[in-house]
Parts: sequence; structure tokens; C-alpha cells
Amino acid sequence: MKLRVLFLIFALCLASGFELAAQGVPRGGTAEAAVYYERGREYMSLEDWYSASESFIECIRLNPAHAEGTAALAECYYELGEFDQALLWARKARSLARSNMAAANLEAFILIALGRLDAAAAVISDVLAREPYNREALFTSGELDIARGRPSEALLRYREAVRRYPDDRRLLISLALVSGSLGDTDTAISFIDRALARHPDDYRVFYYAAYLNAQGARLPQAIRYAEQALYFKPGYGPARSLLASLRYRSGQYEEAARLADESIAADRDDVSAWYLKGLSLIRLGRSADALGVLSAISAASDDEFVRAALEETLIASTALEDPRRSRWAAWHFDRARDYRSRNLVEQALFEYRRGLRLNPYARDRREYAELLRLQGYPARYLEELRFLQDQGLADRALNDAVEAYSSLLSGALFRRWQVDPVEFSRRYWNIAVFSLAGQSSFRHADAGAIAASYIKELLIHDRAISPMNLELRQPSFSLAFRAAREAGADYFLIVSAAENERDISLSGELFVARTGAAAGTFSTFRTGADRLRNAGRGITDQLAASLPFRAGLLSRRQGQGLIDKGRADGVKAGDVFDVVKKGRPQIANEGIALLYTADDLVGTITIDSADEEVAAGALTRSGFFDRIEAGDEIILQAEKDKPSGGATAETAANPELRSLLRTLR
Repeated sequence: MKLRVLFLIFALCLASGFELAAQGVPRGGTAEAAVYYERGREYMSLEDWYSASESFIECIRLNPAHAEGTAALAECYYELGEFDQALLWARKARSLARSNMAAANLEAFILIALGRLDAAAAVISDVLAREPYNREALFTSGELDIARGRPSEALLRYREAVRRYPDDRRLLISLALVSGSLGDTDTAISFIDRALARHPDDYRVFYYAAYLNAQGARLPQAIRYAEQALYFKPGYGPARSLLASLRYRSGQYEEAARLADESIAADRDDVSAWYLKGLSLIRLGRSADALGVLSAISAASDDEFVRAALEETLIASTALEDPRRSRWAAWHFDRARDYRSRNLVEQALFEYRRGLRLNPYARDRREYAELLRLQGYPARYLEELRFLQDQGLADRALNDAVEAYSSLLSGALFRRWQVDPVEFSRRYWNIAVFSLAGQSSFRHADAGAIAASYIKELLIHDRAISPMNLELRQPSFSLAFRAAREAGADYFLIVSAAENERDISLSGELFVARTGAAAGTFSTFRTGADRLRNAGRGITDQLAASLPFRAGLLSRRQGQGLIDKGRADGVKAGDVFDVVKKGRPQIANEGIALLYTADDLVGTITIDSADEEVAAGALTRSGFFDRIEAGDEIILQAEKDKPSGGATAETAANPELRSLLRTLR
């Protein structure tokens, strides 16, 4: 991207000489540099950053000491996302005009965008030491707080700045955005309304008003504001994209698809527009057309949301034998082999599982089985090989492996106790995964639903949790609560997503299905490639770690007991668990805990040997009578000093908020 931008600017610069010569503009000297500078400022007012860059480069060529042109060129590079180049020119501008605080503030903005927060803080401190109420520095310091994951501190800074500059458009919008990100919708709306009253013909204010009303689920008002933004600036891409998303969220899928087509016509590389068009076609029941759109863009981009939507549509609308399934599954298998070659086992397992979800009968299952064997799970390896045998996909080597591992496992713990791990395998936590239908990031509609789908699939492979087969997209919290309660879930998880072009933040709020009370909150922040997958894994890891260990007593022989969890579940020799009467443990009304009385506790079991699927240990009764029976529950409460949820809400910067604040420049 960087090379493409720089090449385009270079080409424009070459052309500019011919253009100006044709217009009769004299070349050389400071007067001519001023002409180019003014022209560049005009282009900046139109947000034509490429043409502006061309003019400023020519301005600086004619007058290398032109400080304003140098600072303006830095700002153009900033708007184009070329932050390294922007920093170079911002620092040059500061060297040309040491007292220019605007250039210093721009350098701070660029440093924040580059993630060099300490350096940005030093620049801001220097500016505020010279000018304590510098408006730009106050704005920049608030963005620095956001970048450091401190929105509450940013809120205080913006409030103080607005008190001093009550009509400033950017400060009012910033205060509204930060308030909205903290869940204070009413305050957010009040400040954006104040900005609208003071700037009634500014398309940018209407755009942010549309965004904030959409975040507050006020879709009719949001649509009206987005339309007004387009009225004041026809063809404004962000407003058109937002309006398309709002039409989609309102169920106006034909109109959403039409607006997506407009965005695609303006920029064929607009992946978000292609994605929204695909989603709209799915909702219109045109799955074949949606597959065509999503397949085309997925082949040309690495957008995880596009691929996830494509795969979900394939699974929902095509037969297992459809060749498109095997083609897209092969992409996952190739990635799995690449991860495996680099000893990235967890990533390889994820890709094999995604591929097998699309094409369960793929011969690549054998590679997946081999990876399980190398991980120390011979029983699961044997189970996968037997599945291949049942599908007629075995060869001599596979049959020999089945025979060898069947013999190897003949002395396993489950064989000595004469139980079948497949028959007794049980998951003790029933969890429903939802996303509220209105939850949408400004880059991807239905972002929460796609993230919830990822998390649900990851939970399928958790041996303790059973993700329930319920509709992911729920209209409201109350209906999600009702669906989970009526289905007999233990907990339900509501997933939401916030993102920008590089980062994603997922949040999972866990609630007790019986009462609807809050149980815990989990959050993850990821950047770079595969960020959706990695963020989803972060949520599932936090959820699994927060739940108390549960198992069942399969059998007992005098003082020995066998439980239905083993090494694959983290059980090891020396572990001590409570033995509780069957059916007595109850899920707490709020929080994450299992409750039972001292009378319900009938003993303990101390593990002395653990196989892959089961573990055995010595039983110790509680009290004078031995009341331990097969079927009793085995429990280990989560450590009391661990938080019941994941990271707090302010441990990572909100990527969507950061992106929106950055566009305020």
C-alpha cells in the first residue's frame, strides 16, 4: 500500500509541471511556491489528499524552507495512513518553525497512530508547558488517553476542554464518542445534538450523529442524519457506507445492496461494501448470488469476516458433496499444514477443524488425527482413524495403525475399568452464545454475529462446554434471556465487536440463564493477521478458565473411584476434588459458582493415575458413613482470588473509537 501511494504521488508530481506550464503558471521562487501551497490547501478542504500531496511536494521543491507546506504535506501523509512518512515531514516542519505548536501537535498525533505513546506524551507535555490551554494539545491528550485504554480519563479531559471551548466541533464530537463508548448513550446524544445546533451545515457532524444514534439503536434518527450528511456532501463515502449498514440493520436489504453497489462503483477495492452486499443477498434469500459475491472477494482479500460469512452460507445452503465446500476447505488445510511446519499446533488444529467443518469427509482428516497423536492423545487419534475407516477412506497403513493403537490402548485405564469413553463422554456446562441483532461495527455489519459464530465453533472443541444450538442473532437482551432459559442453558454469552482497519476488540458478557443476572465479563484485543480468530480464542480461553471443574464418578471399587475426565481435561496425579451428591450442586444466582451444602459433600477423591479420557484415585468419605455412589459429581471450585471474568473494560484501547477520533482531524 505504501509503495502504491508513494508511486502515485510521484507520478502526480511529474504531471504537475506540464499542467502548470499549460496554465501559464511561472516556475521557481517563493511566489510560485505560495501558489502551490494555496492550491494544496484547497485540495485539503475537499479531502483530496493525493492532489494536495502533489501540490505540497511541488511547493517544497521550489522552497525547501516552506514550513507551512512541509507541515501540510505531513498531514496529507497522515490522512493517507502513511504514518512513517508523515512523521518524517512533521519533524522537518518543526525544525523549520520551532514555535509552531500545530506541527508539534501533528507529530504527537502521528506518534499515537504509530503506537509510540511515551514519545507522544513527551511532545504533548512540551506543548502544554508552553501553552497550557492549547486547544489542539488538549484534544491530542484526550486521544492519547484513549490509545492507552483510559477512556474515563479522556472523558474528563474532553469535558474540561469543552468547558473552555464550548463551540469546538471536534471536542464536542469527541466527548460524545467517548461517552457512547462507555455506554452512556444519553450523554453522547446530548453532546452530538449540541454539536448539531452549533454546526448545522457540517456534513461531518451529521455523520457522527448518525453513528452515535445507531450505537444507541435509534435507527430512524441515524438514517436521517446519514442522509443529511450525504445532502451536504454528496458522494461522501463514510456516510454512504454507514447508511448502507443502517438500511441493512433496519431490514431494508434491497436498499442496502443498492448503496453497497454505489460504494463498489466508487471503489472496486471496498471490501466492506462487497461484504455488506453479500450479507444483504443472504437476507433476501439469494444464497447463490451471495456465494458468488463473497467467493469473488474472499479469493482476493484476507478479510476474516468475508470468509466467515462465505463459509456459514456454504454450510447452510449447500450439500456436503458440493465441490465448492472441498475447494474452500482446502484453503484451511493448506494453512494448517503451513502452521504445522512452523510448530504452531493450536493454529494448525483450528484450521483443520474449520476445514473439516466444511468437508467432513476430506482425507486431510488423517493429518488432523496425526496431529492429535503427536499432542499425546492416542484415544482421539484412534477415534479419527476409525471414522475414516467407516467412510471407506482407509488404506493398508491406516488399518495397520488402527490395529496397533487398539492393541496399545488395551491396557488403558478405561479398559481396565471396562468402560467406553465414547459412551460416557459428557459436557457439564450448557452455554448459549448470542449476539444482539443490532450490534454492528462501522466496518462490518453483523460483526457481533460473525464473532459469536467463531466463538461457538471454538467451544464445540472444549471438552467441558456444550454450546447450545440456538439462533445466534437475537433481537434484544430479553429475548436472548428467554431463549437461553427455555432451552435449559446454564449461562448465556452475548458477544460484541469493535474494530478498525488493523485491530479488533471482542467483548463477551456472561449471564446466568436462570435469573438473567450478570456472571462475568471477558474481553480481548488483537491486532494483525487472523485477529478475529485469535480474539475469539481469547474469549473462549477466559470463559473456560472461569468455570469450576466438573466431572462425574463413573464407577467405584471399594476405596477407588473412576471419573469421566482425564489428561485431556487437565486432570493430573495429585489433584483433589470434592465428591458431591448427584443433582445437588446448583448454579449461583449471579456470578460464576456452584453452590452446595456441607451435607451435600460426601467425600473427596485424590487422583493417582490419569489417562487421556479418564482418571482414577482414592476416595475419602466425609463423616462416619460412606455415602459415595457412582453418578455423584466431582467438583473443583475456581480459585477465589481469580476474577470471575476477563480483563476489565479499560485494559485495551477501543479500536473503533480510536479510528473515529483519528478521522476527526
